[in-house]
Amino acid sequence: MTTELISTNPENKSLIADLLAKAGEAANKAASAAAFGDYKSRKADNTLRRQVADLVAFESFLASVGVAVQGLAENPEAWRGVTWGLVTAFRNWMLQSGYAVSTANFRLSTVKVYAGLAAQAGVLSHTELGEIKQVSGFAHQEQKRIDAQREDQGSKTRKGSKKAEAVSITPAQAKELKNRPNTPQGRRDALLMCLLLDHGLRCGEVARLTVGDFDLKAGELHFYRPKVDKVQIHKFTPVTRRAVEAYFKNDAPALGPVWRVSASKADGKAAHDAEELGAVGMSERAITKRVQVLGAAVGLSGLSAHDCRHYWATQAARNHTALDRLQDAGGWNSLAMPARYIESAKIANEGVNLGEMED
Repeated sequence: MTTELISTNPENKSLIADLLAKAGEAANKAASAAAFGDYKSRKADNTLRRQVADLVAFESFLASVGVAVQGLAENPEAWRGVTWGLVTAFRNWMLQSGYAVSTANFRLSTVKVYAGLAAQAGVLSHTELGEIKQVSGFAHQEQKRIDAQREDQGSKTRKGSKKAEAVSITPAQAKELKNRPNTPQGRRDALLMCLLLDHGLRCGEVARLTVGDFDLKAGELHFYRPKVDKVQIHKFTPVTRRAVEAYFKNDAPALGPVWRVSASKADGKAAHDAEELGAVGMSERAITKRVQVLGAAVGLSGLSAHDCRHYWATQAARNHTALDRLQDAGGWNSLAMPARYIESAKIANEGVNLGEMED
């Protein structure tokens, strides 16, 4: 039977249409069943861990209102019966329970993402999904007003791992943080703080660095940003270059992860008091603790890697870095975050003319 006969015969046309419809339906079912797995395969481990924690919190809330649900992060069927009303109640419950606005927004965003996946799997209707997506979060400027209302009501104003405000670092303190003793640990710490303060790397980005990421001849760092899924190149600042050269000449491993942990001394001192270095490999948690120790030594209680990134972005904004350059160098997906640094760095009365003023 020729192609022409197949395409002109009405019965054959109907048969072809039925086959295509069935194939399309089967493809849709397969894609729906794989929706969760496909999404997770494209996300970083840190993102997935946070999302699981967000959905566990949602499950705990649902249990508190009599809706027993488990497996929201793995099983599309678990989303059957979730409504926009429950999502709205979850958002309000988080604020009433004292969660930070940023935490509430992150968790609400995660719920919306997985509700969308459940809709792809055919568990939630697209009408219900549309209503869920309309449940709004809270703007950054609303945080202080919300916290003030909580204080008036005698409620907790913070709950979650993030601080309400970044620890403020002065240029003098930043210089002191980078100016470490000429010991194995001091040389490592100097490089660590340079990457945080002079380049604005995230803690996870610093932790995953390898020896091969450093091009000493070109004076460049080639590194991966999981949050935006891109490889970037940063030119060393003069201080960073000196720190790189000192650490690589004396202490860096030959291959593999670039960081070496602090080695405990035989006299019983803790690892953070030691001057020597030990095994290769420094986790995000170890970096976080080390930054806290170094910060406390210069009078900065509770210093974090994110505070150092905040300092880097603020200094860049104050020195008139263009918004698009700040976005690119900082590894942000949108202009919203760097725009906040640019805005906060503006001199409010610049350009105001009051005529001649007395000294």
